[in-house]
Amino acid sequence: MEQTQTNTGPQLTPPHGFAPAIAALMLGTFTIGTGEFAMMGILPAFSDALHVSIGQASAVISAYALGVVVGAPVMAIAGAHLPRRTILLLLLTLFCIGNIGTVLCSSLLPIEVMRFITGLPHGAYFGIAALTGASMTVRARRGRAIGMVLSGIMISTVIGAPLSTFLSHYISWEVIYGALSALGLLCIAGIWALIPADKPHHDVNALSELAAFKNPHVLLTLLTGAIGFGGMFGVYTFLTSALAQVTHLSPWMVTLYQVIWGCGMVAGNAFGGAMIDKNLDRTTIFSLIASIIFMLAFWVFLPSPTAMVVICFFLPAATVILSPAMQARLMDVAGNAQTLSASLNHSAFNIANALGASFGALLVEHGLGMNAVGWGGAILSAGGLVIYLLTLHVGRRHPL
Repeated sequence: MEQTQTNTGPQLTPPHGFAPAIAALMLGTFTIGTGEFAMMGILPAFSDALHVSIGQASAVISAYALGVVVGAPVMAIAGAHLPRRTILLLLLTLFCIGNIGTVLCSSLLPIEVMRFITGLPHGAYFGIAALTGASMTVRARRGRAIGMVLSGIMISTVIGAPLSTFLSHYISWEVIYGALSALGLLCIAGIWALIPADKPHHDVNALSELAAFKNPHVLLTLLTGAIGFGGMFGVYTFLTSALAQVTHLSPWMVTLYQVIWGCGMVAGNAFGGAMIDKNLDRTTIFSLIASIIFMLAFWVFLPSPTAMVVICFFLPAATVILSPAMQARLMDVAGNAQTLSASLNHSAFNIANALGASFGALLVEHGLGMNAVGWGGAILSAGGLVIYLLTLHVGRRHPL
């Protein structure tokens, strides 16, 4: 039932209440997030099963990331005029098809194609799910709604990905992705039953969505995420190796620290969602400054197991606040290009993933040590801070 108009579209009343509807959206972000992160943990088992090197097998991760970057704008533009519930159902269906295809393929190249297809709905689902969650509550609680929807991604780093890694020692990787396909079908049922049916967006078309690319507010916001989030991904890429080789932790302790990292992401996402509702700009600036501080702490205190407990919690907690913050800001500045802008947010974060990992690898390969990814990450966070301050300056000179 439509109630009032918001910048995300008509406010909707879920047929069975707000909490079950948000849970359905969150289950989708959890399932898709697990599908992305699981392959990183099961890569050794996957490469052994296909009789290829880990380096060759890692191409499936790159194929998925490419699918995310390509799929976010394409899917958003193609479905912009459709009801959002319909788009979510179509995106989850494509996710299930890609995962089932992954399981059925037996050689590397076809699996790469299937991982690319599976990545296509990733960014669009996260963006549209966040818009849908925000449209089911009042503006004053919008940040918390976005944070709850996106918390599924964070929870996947605590439960989904570590569980997949553990199970890969006992069952085949195909069973894991088969289970994700089944979970995807459950998500489809949940969205169908719990998310209110909205009307088609006849006033939205490809041209109105593409207008986002001419909006400096949108572009600078996306650039803030693409640069500012890169440091966390750079550190996370080398976290396991750094904890083992520099902090000298045993394998089971490394796993524990990874869980602490995931808990930090969950906590930061929840805290950030609440703070965004109070002041979006201050929350973003706080996130980037705190990120710089904890990146530098990683650089200095990596050899200390005690210090790394604190850093592994607060570094991701500080940085991940950017995810709901940039999503909320895009809702404010995107105008009629809501769907595309929200989806591009996750393309920006995948660019940050590639940028952070590549920059970190460059530092490590040049013999600067594993802890160098800390100060390298601080540079990226500082870059994001500068860009966001520029965004605010442009906003003052050219208000919406």
